[in-house]
Amino acid sequence: MSRWTPTDYDPDDFANRRHIGPSPAEMAEMLKAVGAESLDRLIDETVPAAIRQTDRLDWPALSEAALLARMQEVAAKNRVMTSLIGQGYYGTVTPPAIQRNILENPAWYTAYTPYQPEIAQGRLEALLNFQTMVADLTGLPVANASLLDEATAAAEAMAMVRRQSKSKADAFFVAEDLHPQTIAVIRTRAEPLGIRIVTGPVEELAANQVFGAIFQYPGTHGHVRDLSPQIEALHAAGALAVVATDLLALCLLREPGAMGADVAVGSAQRFGVPMGYGGPHAAFMSCRDELKRAMPGRIVGVSVDAQGNQAYRLSLQTREQHIRREKATSNVCTAQALLAVMASFYAVFHGPEGLRAIAQRVHLHAATVAAALRAAGADVAPGAFFDTITVRVGVGQQGIMAAARHRGINLRRVGRDRVGISVDETTDAGVIARLLDAFGISDPAERATGPSIPEALLRDSEYLTHPVFHMNRAESEMMRYMRRLSDRDLALDRAMIPLGSCTMKLNAAAEMMPITWPGFSALHPFAPVDQAAGYHEAIADLTEKLCRITGYDAFSMQPNSGAQGEYAGLLTIQAYHKSRGDDRDICLIPVSAHGTNPASAQMCGMKVVVVKSAPNGDIDVEDFAAKAEQAGAKLAAVMITYPSTHGVFEDTVRQVCEITHRHGGQVYIDGANMNALVGLVKPGEIGGDVSHLNLHKTFAIPHGGGGPGVGPIGVKSHLAPFLPGDPQMGEGAVSAAPYGSASILLISWAYCLMMGGEGLTQATRVAILNANYIAARLSGAYPILFMGNRGRVAHECIIDTRPFAEHGVTVDDIAKRLIDNGFHAPTMSWPVSGTLMVEPTESETKAEIDRFVTALLAIRDEITDVAEGRIAVEDSPLRHAPHTVEDLVRDWDRPYGREQGCFPAGSFRVDKYWPPVGRVDNAYGDRNLICTCPPLASYAEAAE
Repeated sequence: MSRWTPTDYDPDDFANRRHIGPSPAEMAEMLKAVGAESLDRLIDETVPAAIRQTDRLDWPALSEAALLARMQEVAAKNRVMTSLIGQGYYGTVTPPAIQRNILENPAWYTAYTPYQPEIAQGRLEALLNFQTMVADLTGLPVANASLLDEATAAAEAMAMVRRQSKSKADAFFVAEDLHPQTIAVIRTRAEPLGIRIVTGPVEELAANQVFGAIFQYPGTHGHVRDLSPQIEALHAAGALAVVATDLLALCLLREPGAMGADVAVGSAQRFGVPMGYGGPHAAFMSCRDELKRAMPGRIVGVSVDAQGNQAYRLSLQTREQHIRREKATSNVCTAQALLAVMASFYAVFHGPEGLRAIAQRVHLHAATVAAALRAAGADVAPGAFFDTITVRVGVGQQGIMAAARHRGINLRRVGRDRVGISVDETTDAGVIARLLDAFGISDPAERATGPSIPEALLRDSEYLTHPVFHMNRAESEMMRYMRRLSDRDLALDRAMIPLGSCTMKLNAAAEMMPITWPGFSALHPFAPVDQAAGYHEAIADLTEKLCRITGYDAFSMQPNSGAQGEYAGLLTIQAYHKSRGDDRDICLIPVSAHGTNPASAQMCGMKVVVVKSAPNGDIDVEDFAAKAEQAGAKLAAVMITYPSTHGVFEDTVRQVCEITHRHGGQVYIDGANMNALVGLVKPGEIGGDVSHLNLHKTFAIPHGGGGPGVGPIGVKSHLAPFLPGDPQMGEGAVSAAPYGSASILLISWAYCLMMGGEGLTQATRVAILNANYIAARLSGAYPILFMGNRGRVAHECIIDTRPFAEHGVTVDDIAKRLIDNGFHAPTMSWPVSGTLMVEPTESETKAEIDRFVTALLAIRDEITDVAEGRIAVEDSPLRHAPHTVEDLVRDWDRPYGREQGCFPAGSFRVDKYWPPVGRVDNAYGDRNLICTCPPLASYAEAAE
């Protein structure tokens, strides 16, 4: 008998061997537990036949090696030049220690939003460092962490100022020297809110005619000016002042807070985050203390845990859209946490001395170039600048631009007769020599030695005084600090994160690698199109695949978060109605829709009407029909999530779409749950007119501790003309860059290429299997809230923990106890209060799912102990969870044993995850709001 046995195992089959967790043999076992004879039968029992797509996704899959070869090919089609375009985007140096230990480290990029603070202390500290950095540099005491990009941060500031201003005016002044893309996004956001935009020179501000104003400092063409007179005039009129600024410039320039600014916004991109053809980058906002409760975005604060030790948490969460719905301060859901962490470590890495040295070097390079051009007779403005100058070149503009490009340099076209030059951290003597050569200046430039900044505008206050910015900056110490913080967190590289509607799936290493290659990372978003041929090829192919997957006809990649996609989709619907002369403003939103929907609708100027749910979790069609009828010719849109946030495929989805269309409305299908649809159902074929896709969920972009995210929108052909416009052109832009966070679109493209069409479909099928397996395993111990009309859940299931409340056991107790078992909690109390929504995704193995089930069953036994009186809930491990090492080693006086408390079922023995703090006191943190790094003494007290 031959020892040669042929095998059909393909080690390069990425979809089935790397991405999808359960093996075929494990799937067979799971199907038995579920009670389905095959995976095909389970899908037939779960997904209504009437909505199933008839065609297959059939493009072939690439192996990891083939993908990387393809990516190198495409990257080579981009032409990486030295871009001195500026306009809010600059060359920067990412310290290798930060690139390797943060950006390329799954401990940082696979973490979820820190809603469970006990297992997020590392990233919360890093984000607190970011807030402290921003607060110090802007001179304002409270900062958030963080916003999407500078343009959307400016628009958020406008809305915030309107809510807080004492002026009754309806106009907002926008200084004409703001970055053009910022003005474009402000205009987009102002229109549906009924805000009138007034633009003009700073000196022409009529403070008594506006509720607020925004200034650029330094201005887009380089001007550095004292804004104190304008800010004083605004305050005298009861109006508020926003300053869009540059963190590196503020290392030298007088800070906005010292000029009396109420709010400061900007981008932290040049703090070590590559341009990436537009993103992602962390924007920031800081404000006066009195305005902090009106500030959008996430704010990290300092609180205490159950033992009184210092602990970090997200503060003031009741402002968020999931809780306040259409009354939220904003629809901001995704932050740019990973990029904020990078920027904060850049500040820790360099410290105030290093940042000041970089800023001085950049400024002196700009002064050197200005002096050389002036010496050659050029007309250079302004007189006072930081890193940007504008040169009047008359009819020679095109020739100068071409000469610079010939020497590998991009300049900025300004009007018809000027060029802009913005130097940056990467500028050196060689770049300056090439630049001057393009102007016909061949003599070596004499290096400037003094500032081109008026003495009165030079900064005289200290910044980054906290000890964290004064560490020993030996790389060994930096590396250890990053490791210590990551060790405090629970991310996907440690355990399953079973969050419903968040799809915490595998983010494969091969998908992540290309984003740091210079061919993709070093491109300026406003570089000439012919220099970005590789990007355009990748984006075009990703667009074509997403159209095939969704059944839509066109996509915009501009929205740089899911909530931003919702907003852009609704604006597209509004523009369509206006083009037809229709005045429609009512948006129907079922209770079962995604939580950000109402806030997005409100931002678009729509009136939200809530539709009830039927007892089985479906949309109440009778209530829906009645409210659509009542809205009549005012019905603009309905926003539904499919499968619903209740975790079921509703049979009535086509009926809901038909009712909407009959009344002239448009159907917005939220893409939060696309992971249950890909390859099985096309939203554009079941009645959807527009959907956003959470690429950071279904399409494998990692969550990064709460961001980056991408939310492109797909539309049917009749809506295509109304998609977001180019931010450089000033029409209908929703984000600062034409393709939003372009560099991470590559991750989703790589995912689609390696999975292939069949692999994507199989991922959906296995996601549904995994969720039904959990529901089947837990159904005897916990009520499963919604099971659909055929007794199946979709890709997530809701565990009802409300019955345990009569025994004093809360959903919080269960969530915190899961930490002891080594798991992140599922989504808590949403969409139904007092429940846990579980989504295992297709990437989790059977072993990990079984470990999770074991943990929940053990917790159920502990609940029974409480219910049957064997232990009081206050004395139980449920209420004391999570248990720390400190709990383990201190005197044990609890009625349950150390073993049960600290090593419950499902937890690892050797590789046990220990939370660094006990249960965090949320109320204490909100009552005593501290949003910057606490003084060193508090660390010493915590250690004692």
